[in-house]
Amino acid sequence: MPALPRPLALVLGAIVGLGACAMPTRASAQHVTVQAGLDHGTLPADTKHTAYLRVALRGQEGLGEAATRPPMNVAIVIDKSGSMQGKKIEYAKAAARAALDRLDERDIVSVVAYDSTVEVLVPATRASDRATILRGIDRLRAGGMTALFAGTSKGAAEVRKFKDAKTIDRVILLSDGQANVGPQSPGALASLGESLRREGVGVTTIGMGLDYNEDLMVALARRSGGNHFFVEDPSQLARLFAEGFGGLASIVAQEAVVKVTFAEGVRPVRALGFDADIIGQTLTTTLAQIYGGEKEQLVVELEVSPRSAGTTHPIARIEVSYHDVLTRAVDRVETSVAATFTSDHAAIERSLDRDVMVAVVERLAVDKSRLAVQLRDEGKVREAQEVLRKNQAWLDQEAVRLDSTRLRRLGKKNADNAERVEDPGDWNKTRKAMRYDNFAPDYDGVNF
Repeated sequence: MPALPRPLALVLGAIVGLGACAMPTRASAQHVTVQAGLDHGTLPADTKHTAYLRVALRGQEGLGEAATRPPMNVAIVIDKSGSMQGKKIEYAKAAARAALDRLDERDIVSVVAYDSTVEVLVPATRASDRATILRGIDRLRAGGMTALFAGTSKGAAEVRKFKDAKTIDRVILLSDGQANVGPQSPGALASLGESLRREGVGVTTIGMGLDYNEDLMVALARRSGGNHFFVEDPSQLARLFAEGFGGLASIVAQEAVVKVTFAEGVRPVRALGFDADIIGQTLTTTLAQIYGGEKEQLVVELEVSPRSAGTTHPIARIEVSYHDVLTRAVDRVETSVAATFTSDHAAIERSLDRDVMVAVVERLAVDKSRLAVQLRDEGKVREAQEVLRKNQAWLDQEAVRLDSTRLRRLGKKNADNAERVEDPGDWNKTRKAMRYDNFAPDYDGVNF
């Protein structure tokens, strides 16, 4: 198994202006801190320039373990198709029991099983009713095909029974095979994920073994605001579930709406690694949740029009609103970013923000890794290898320049993958690992 990833009442934040030094800005509201900055705070004068804006949102650490943490409302949806027979289904049962150990009387849990049809083993009930829940888990038996879409939908229906503004609402979907009953394309599952996200229900997907459809599982998780995991060895499921449910308990904010308004002369080109709407000078995106102690980083590529040397100009204003799950109120925070312009190349280099640049390099490298997967799928093995090797060389160079262990690790993965894509017998496993690694580069822990 690859290393597991770790992805409001009063207005307490005010717009933070920038002086001539154009330092990154930070603002906070209740339990979320927002920091915004450019890859370089000083930009070249008198020329059009590509720059990168990073908006980092961090949840306050250490809140989720307190007695005041919000209740969880979770449906565990388990594939019980024929391929799950034997040890797999027993490991799935053990994982469900491990999840129950992380819940208490505040929480709601349901257990849904699916093969050709869908069966509700445990209707949504208080986690304190352990005997009933354990009996339902014990009823789990494998056999049949894989109605993944219907299983997810039924899990969401159980979540809806107790969903309100106070709860953390999630469907945890486990599958070891291909969806072959009902809607089964990545597009259909992505549409389901999008509709559930609008309801505030995220879907975390767990692909087990080497026979599941990673594109489908990634699409469902990404569009719903959940996470995705690849578990090659089913014996590790119980640990994953125990840690993942601990991650759910650390959520401090939900439905965080980020709105970035760019100044005149600044054009947003693209969002790197996240879905966003860009209309004119405004970028908008929604984060389903923010975890305590974790950083969500939104990176945007910009085109900045020529400015005169010695001047300072605004770049963007950032507004974030979110539902604080502990205070059960809506908080808002605002901050802004500006840049100075100069003809002094040394001054530009001194203004480098290392943390922002590491985030930029990671996301650009992930884009190249996704391209390599696409090329390999098309049978273009040599082209895929070339992309990965060039990516490795660039990552190694940037790791030295930025003194980044993260970039060194990413470069090593690209080097390893360049060797593995050549082996047709190993490509299925390598592809799953690459899709998994590319899903949420910010998370070093396990967050369901």
